[in-house]
Amino acid sequence: MSGALAGPDGALRCPWALSTDDYIAYHDEEWGRPVHGDDALFERLSLEAFQSGLSWITILRRRENFRKAFADFRIEAVAAFTDADAERLLADAGIIRNRAKIEATLSNARALADWSPGDLDTLIWSFAPTAHKAPRTLADVPAITDESTALSKALKKRGLRFVGPTTAYALMQACGLVNDHLSDCGARARG
Repeated sequence: MSGALAGPDGALRCPWALSTDDYIAYHDEEWGRPVHGDDALFERLSLEAFQSGLSWITILRRRENFRKAFADFRIEAVAAFTDADAERLLADAGIIRNRAKIEATLSNARALADWSPGDLDTLIWSFAPTAHKAPRTLADVPAITDESTALSKALKKRGLRFVGPTTAYALMQACGLVNDHLSDCGARARG
């Protein structure tokens, strides 16, 4: 396994980011940068759940469709979705039409609507590790950690679905709780 590789512009990046321009932009501008706010975290949590079993590029390329379909992931709005909305989502070719994932997203919004503002942000960020060693190669990047397992359990205990330890760790990576840019990746210092 190699470390960071030079992209088309010569900048060193994590190897996974080099396959498409969409990945390069996501890697450079979003992945690993801190995300706060209940709605923003609900969006990321939902998209990570939809990604389960699929390539992230599939979700990334449909993200704007997901935002339109799910009212920009505003928790209160999604919590108010009806059975007719669920059927609309199942017919929407612009998103992933997986009944279990759609139902989990609606259920999660309903559960989160009962939380106090800021509770999701506080809960998720309480699992950010105090120390995290910079990975040198992709082989050094775990799929789950003790923290992601604990976060998964905490979210499930509070009624959320499709939040297993692997999904929780992907959320932690995407939202900057951990910085898994490789040690020689140019985006690491920006994370």
